[in-house]
Amino acid sequence: MWPVRKDTKTYMPLLEILAQRPVFSRNDQHSTVLPCFANSLISHRHYAAKPAKKTKSDPQKKPQETESKQKKKRLSFPLLKEPTDDVYLTWCYERPVYDAEVAVDMLKKFQQLDFTSPNQPVHADITLDLAMDKKKTVEPFVNTVLLPYRFTEEINKVLVFTDKAEDVKTARENGAAFVGGAELIKPIFDGEIQADYYVSVPTIASKILPLRATLKKKFPRTKNGSISYDVAEMVGFFKLCHEYSLLENDDFIHTTIATLDMPNEQIVANLDAVIKDVCKYKPLSYGPFVTRLIIRSSSSEGLDLKFERFLPEGVVKEKVKKVEKEEEKGEEKEEDSDDEGEVQKSR
Repeated sequence: MWPVRKDTKTYMPLLEILAQRPVFSRNDQHSTVLPCFANSLISHRHYAAKPAKKTKSDPQKKPQETESKQKKKRLSFPLLKEPTDDVYLTWCYERPVYDAEVAVDMLKKFQQLDFTSPNQPVHADITLDLAMDKKKTVEPFVNTVLLPYRFTEEINKVLVFTDKAEDVKTARENGAAFVGGAELIKPIFDGEIQADYYVSVPTIASKILPLRATLKKKFPRTKNGSISYDVAEMVGFFKLCHEYSLLENDDFIHTTIATLDMPNEQIVANLDAVIKDVCKYKPLSYGPFVTRLIIRSSSSEGLDLKFERFLPEGVVKEKVKKVEKEEEKGEEKEEDSDDEGEVQKSR
């Protein structure tokens, strides 16, 4: 039975009531609709929607830290210095720092336990502080140093540019691989002649300028000692020198200093020579250049070293002065806090 309306007392089915209600479509035409509530949700908007406003990001405002980073800061705690047991979590303790001789002995013990090659190379990772002024930093460089103890039998090929007969004879007597003047330019362009190092006499330096783009960093320069009148000294140095470099966008130098089968004194002496030569690239007035020193062999982990003994004397003195000043400031603060405490007690 259909419901009865009290005013008319007639039967009006619900479908008939809905069918009689006019509904306007998007085409502005009358139509009848079945009882579907989806049509009532259609928006009849005769204008375009406004584009959403883009919020401008303020560059001065610092981005808010995520919750994970905030939790890490809350959970951070000072690391312990030395473990009291043989088994411990390494990340809970400070990384140990060793003397150079002790570290070399440890590397040799690692080699025996691992049954690896006894004459494997020893590498040094030297971390640097490149900052000088507020906007100035140490630029990337490539340099050579003559180590006190050689660890390889390979001899570098040296090419000498000279136009004097006496210099040609001297260069060949000291073991130069190639000697000549402007006639060597074309074979170098064609790739027929290749050398590890190129040195020149000042009198012929202007004639080899076309090779600057080809040789790039190997082009003779006065700054690195590859342009000089002393041919014998140049050939003798570059034949046996050791090269290291600071690459672009890096703040450390990775270089080989010795082999593990060498005596400890020789390994330490080579390390000392490399660090002292590296420190020449930053003036002492800007503070220490080396901030961390790690040595390792090809099959072992890295060991941190106490590097202060290898730094130039001026750097060590300045570092001691800074430590003393910090200690004096700390003592002054403690005295001031004690005085304030006594004043409060007297009140």
